[in-house]
Formats: sequence, structure tokens, C-alpha cells
Amino acid sequence: MIRLDDLKMVKEYDKADMLRLIESFPEQCVEAKSIGLKFGLPDSFKSTYNNVVCTGLGGSAIGADLVRSYISDEASKPFLVNRNYTLPNFVNAESLIIASSYSGDTEETLSAYEDARKRKAKIIAITSGGKLQKLAKEDGFPVLTIPKGLPPRCALGYSFFPLLILLSKIGLIEDKSKNIDSAIKVMQHLKDDKISQTVPEKKNIAKNIAKRLCLKFPIIYGGQDHIDAVVTRWRTQFAENSKTLSSSHIFPEMNHNEIVGWEEPKKLLESLIAIMLKDRQDHKRVSKRMDITKKIIKDLKVEVIEVESMGEDLLARIFSLVYIGDFVSFYLAILNRKDPTPVERVTYLKRSLERS
Repeated sequence: MIRLDDLKMVKEYDKADMLRLIESFPEQCVEAKSIGLKFGLPDSFKSTYNNVVCTGLGGSAIGADLVRSYISDEASKPFLVNRNYTLPNFVNAESLIIASSYSGDTEETLSAYEDARKRKAKIIAITSGGKLQKLAKEDGFPVLTIPKGLPPRCALGYSFFPLLILLSKIGLIEDKSKNIDSAIKVMQHLKDDKISQTVPEKKNIAKNIAKRLCLKFPIIYGGQDHIDAVVTRWRTQFAENSKTLSSSHIFPEMNHNEIVGWEEPKKLLESLIAIMLKDRQDHKRVSKRMDITKKIIKDLKVEVIEVESMGEDLLARIFSLVYIGDFVSFYLAILNRKDPTPVERVTYLKRSLERS
């Protein structure tokens, strides 16, 4: 039996030391904030745009998704996330395109970069190097350089905080320095007291959730307003770290379709477990919907895990859920007897594309 409190046993499966990367995330966020503040944005880029589009995939895009969720009530102009080879038709010379690729070699992002250049949009690159850095420098566009050497999903601090600060520099949102500090403080507290490997299982939120998820098919739900991107983060971390398939949906939309699907196949229902990510700022009717949906699911003899955000500030609460999810995905990987770091099928797919 796997004992998550036994570091030696955990290390047997965590061969590339993913635990260290997750536990050091608050420190990464401190550095990421500094990188964002030091980035010198040319005056010509501090102009008014009709829209801002961040184009990226995978670990580089989830940071932008979280930004979009966080600033949705404040942004003075549309801010969208693009995950494709091409950009939306409305992109033009009055648009700002932020090309985000951790490696700098993501083919979809490079394609979207060329699309933006042809449309004469202004471009800012966020990358650790690669072709994107080279192209942007050759074309005279600013490059916000972030540290290299991490799995992209482990570089969330670098893909989120410099982008958030950049949006304040162009005037899309107010300065968020104090909010960032609050989020880092909450994550540090969470790590030390509730979710790190050294916190024993009997008081460890993440270890207990992972044990309940083991050998189950997780279905993750959350509210549309500010938690939708967190739901996505949980699902993708289960896939990449835990090597576990899961499903996700958002309230209130889930109540207009998916709730009816909780009937068949009955054999599958036996292996399901629902996770509801909750925040005090959820719309009051969404909170009511979640309570009713929880009852419907529990009446089917399916377990429902509720995870409440922590902290006073919205950014802190968003990242509290993100950080808990990252630890849950790690512990679930160990319970699954998997090394959380390798993503062999992604590597295989990229190499196959390069040969085609």
C-alpha cells in the first residue's frame, strides 16, 4: 500500500522530483512578479487597443485563462485566449497579440504569431527562448523572457504573473501588486499547514482528496464567473501529472444539459466521483444550483467532494484552488504508481508531427 506520508516511498515514483517544483511554486511566483515589474514596455506599446488576445497552448495558455477569469469584471477592453493556428477574424492593426509559448517552439503559437504579423497587429512575446524569441527580436517586437528548464505546466507563475502585470502596464486593468502578494502569502500558508508532503495525511487536504479519487473517474465542476479556468487546470493536471482521465463542466450551463446525463451507463456511474470547486463570490443562484446538483448526484450513491477557496482577496482564492489541485494531482500520481513528470504521448505526438 502506498503511504503518502512516507517520503522515501513517494520518491520511488517521483523520479524527476515533481514534488520540489510544486512545493517551490510560491517562490516561483515571487520571481515571476519581479520579472513582470522589471519588464520595460516600450512607450509605443502603451497605447489604446480595441482588444487584447493571448495566443498559446497547454501550460502556456492556462495562465492566460486564469488571467481572463480573474479580470473579467474589470478589463476595460476585451481580453481573449486563443488556442489555434490562426487568430479570430477581428484581429487587426488595432489589436495587441501576446504570443505565449514557454518553449518558444509551439507550432500553433508560431503560426498564430505569423498570422498576427501579417495583420499588422502589435505583438509581445512571452517565452523562455526558441523560435518565438528569435522571430520577435528580428521583427522588432518586445520579448518578455522567462526562465527555462521546467515542464510548461510547472511554469504557471511565469505564464500568469508577468502577463497580469503587463496588462496593468498597458492600462487594461489597475495595478495588482498587493493582490499578488496576498495570493503568494495564502499559497505559502497552504503549503506549510495543509497540503505539502510533510503535512501528515490526517490533516492534509490534498492527500485526503487524492485518496478518495484513487481508482475513480473525477468529474470537476465550478462556477463560470471566476473559477472556470481553475476547473480546466484541475482537469489538465489530472491528465498530465496523474495520468488520469477526467471530465469537467461549468455552472450554470451544466444544469441545462449534463445533469440529465447522470443516468447511463449505470456501470460507469459506479466509478464516478464529483468535485465541486467553490468560491464565496460565486453567483448566489449558482451556489443554489450547486447545492441542488450535489443532492441529485449523491442520491445516485456517487460521492461529491467540495473544495472551498481560501483567502480574502479574489486572486488569492483563485490560486488557493489552483495550488490545492496541483498537490492533489501529484499525490494521485503516486497512488497510481506513476511518475508525474513524463508526458510521453505529448512528446510522441510532437515528434510525429515534425516528421509529417
